[in-house]
Amino acid sequence: MESIKLRRHFSRNTLFRMIVLALLAGALAFWKFDLIHAVYFKDQLTRMGLVINGAILALFAVGLLRIVAILVSYMREEGALERFVNNVEKRPEGDPLKGIGTDTMIARRYVTMRRLHETHTPINQNALAATLVASESTRNGTPRYINNILILTGVFGTIVSLSIALLGASKVLENAVSATGMNMVIHGMSTALSTTITAIVCYVLFGYIYQRLTDAQTNLISGVEQVTTNHLMPRFQIQTDNVLYEFTGLIRSLQGLVDQMQKSQRGFQSTQDQLTDTLEAYRQKTDSLDGRLDTIARQLRAGFRLRDDE
Repeated sequence: MESIKLRRHFSRNTLFRMIVLALLAGALAFWKFDLIHAVYFKDQLTRMGLVINGAILALFAVGLLRIVAILVSYMREEGALERFVNNVEKRPEGDPLKGIGTDTMIARRYVTMRRLHETHTPINQNALAATLVASESTRNGTPRYINNILILTGVFGTIVSLSIALLGASKVLENAVSATGMNMVIHGMSTALSTTITAIVCYVLFGYIYQRLTDAQTNLISGVEQVTTNHLMPRFQIQTDNVLYEFTGLIRSLQGLVDQMQKSQRGFQSTQDQLTDTLEAYRQKTDSLDGRLDTIARQLRAGFRLRDDE
């Protein structure tokens, strides 16, 4: 798409990076399985650590699924935008929405601008752009919320785990030889560590993926606005500068027509003067001819000795 600065397949590349990150994370987890087992599963006196870590991972998975769904839809939008530009550039007189779904961004923008143009309503591209940005921002509500609270789940797990550790410490203080209390302290500290690690890792990964999602959204909206500026506005919008320019051209054309009419009028006047001179010369010749005819008539009467009435 040479006519607009749209990074093609941005959403698809983001999905590919997500797959690569998932494979790397799986490989790292397999490589360090003993460490993960020791931190998360070994010697757990309660299920609190598993519950909190499971909740963090579930929240992370929900956010990822929503991001994947949005990126898949953006892949379709990027394809529709590219097809629209190809239709406009290769077939200017054809239907620009050929092969494009009616529910895509560019199709809705085209239909909206065409309807405004048909009703002679001024087209405000800034308002259309703001509406599109607001509409697309609502789609990122769930990922944005998860991105904001994901790190807080680690803090929550840490607080709960420290509470468990404090309960174990109180038992230790009550009975200095209480092995149960000391185990509870160790379990609480271990749970605090595991939940913090889980939340931080999930937050870092999710933050990167969410940033890529916002970049894909920005890239797509930018492409829609550039297509609107380059292809739709010249077709549907009547700009004041264009009207003045066209009106100036019309005035110049009229001035040229007036000049031609003046030249024609001068030609007509010259022709009229020539006709007047011709008629005057003809009249003079006619008068002289009448005189000559009278002279000939008198000479004929005199020659044939005729009277004036004969």
